[in-house]
Amino acid sequence: MGERSLGLGRKVTGDPQARGVYAISVAAELVEMGQQNLRLYERKGLVEPGRTEGGTRRYSDNDLVTLRRIADLLALGLNLSGIRLVLALEAENKVLRTELSHRPAGPGTEPRTEPRTTAGPRRQTRRR
Repeated sequence: MGERSLGLGRKVTGDPQARGVYAISVAAELVEMGQQNLRLYERKGLVEPGRTEGGTRRYSDNDLVTLRRIADLLALGLNLSGIRLVLALEAENKVLRTELSHRPAGPGTEPRTEPRTTAGPRRQTRRR
């Protein structure tokens, strides 16, 4: 079985939670969103459902988790650009935690002194 992108640089191999099984109508009902919202989130790159050979969207359990997270972030007042950044940072944190959990914990192993990031330098902005 090959790899499939889940958007935001995430790849899954053989993960049963990543297998697309829900049609858009079922997925929308399960996450209590409109089908047009799901299409919008796909266009914006927030979720990337699988597709059948005929092009029909198939949402996985992982996609449903992401859609619920999007709903939570919307309820907190974030816009879609902000949500994209949050999802990307959460995905990066998950990768880093996995790397740290596989790192040997013995003498001579020191934590990194520089933060690892894929984003460019941050600019601080003043609120008016």
